[in-house]
Amino acid sequence: MELKNFKYEKKDALKFLQKQKDKSIKLVITSPPYNIGKEYETVTSLNEYLENLKPIIKELVRVLSDDGSICWEVGNYIDPSTSEVYPLDIYFYKIFKDMGLLLRNRIIWHFGHGLQCEKRFSGRYETILWFSKTENYTFNLDDVRIPSKYPGKRAYKGDNKGKLSGNPKGKNPEDVWKATIERLYDDWDCKVWDIPNVKSQHPEKTIHPCQFPVELVERCVLALTNENDIVYDPFAGVGSSLIAALKNGRQAYGTELMKEYIDIGLERINKLAQDALKTRPIYQKIYEPSGKDSVSKYPVEWMQMRLEELENIEKQIKQEKRKIKKYISEK
Repeated sequence: MELKNFKYEKKDALKFLQKQKDKSIKLVITSPPYNIGKEYETVTSLNEYLENLKPIIKELVRVLSDDGSICWEVGNYIDPSTSEVYPLDIYFYKIFKDMGLLLRNRIIWHFGHGLQCEKRFSGRYETILWFSKTENYTFNLDDVRIPSKYPGKRAYKGDNKGKLSGNPKGKNPEDVWKATIERLYDDWDCKVWDIPNVKSQHPEKTIHPCQFPVELVERCVLALTNENDIVYDPFAGVGSSLIAALKNGRQAYGTELMKEYIDIGLERINKLAQDALKTRPIYQKIYEPSGKDSVSKYPVEWMQMRLEELENIEKQIKQEKRKIKKYISEK
């Protein structure tokens, strides 16, 4: 496929932004470092971490077009000394709000795999804060409509009684996004997005430890930009945001400090141009175990353990019964 213009540079995001024109970028979409000790992060205090990002956010607001949007995807910061959880979206909301942006949605991205925690429930979601710069923001509703559940429904009273009450293009997305092929999985406005994260068996997997799924970015690109608009990711990693933009006829800018990631990203973009890049299709149904395959069946070893537990319980019950009977007989 023929790709639009793109820039993918080994450069500090702040330095890159300072050279960009006012109001020149339509969509900023990124997942900033979470300050949790990944190989590409330097762990600092929470306040220092937030303060370090404020100059970049200020520049992002400056270069954002009046009809543009920022999608800021974050998880939680875990204090290394106390293991206390700090939800980063709460802290970032105030920063963006103080800079004049308007929150349009707080979307929950749910995924099914990740680290198994021992002292709290395992985390399986992250948050996307979608801000617009003004009230005149781009939102392509027709591009993200979903099929109506009852397309043949008609009004039952009033002036439109007997007339079709729905929209032939589909309905406005609901506020809960359950990813099923039957619903075509294009619910932009829902608060929960069930999209697989990029783990070992994902077709997009590279060496990056926290890789954006292209599918996740595509939904934002399609809804919040038009063809040839500029999409920018200040922490571009292995280029998933650029790929989502270029794949859909947009221009793409990205900055990244690790050359190794850029090399991988450029290779992926080259494959995209040759129609050889493997990505997870935007409408693909999430895998559900059939119950017939061996890995989804309850292991025989665990069944044996459960059986032994039940047998021990039976022994304890019998012993307790004997004690009670003896006590009664003696009285």
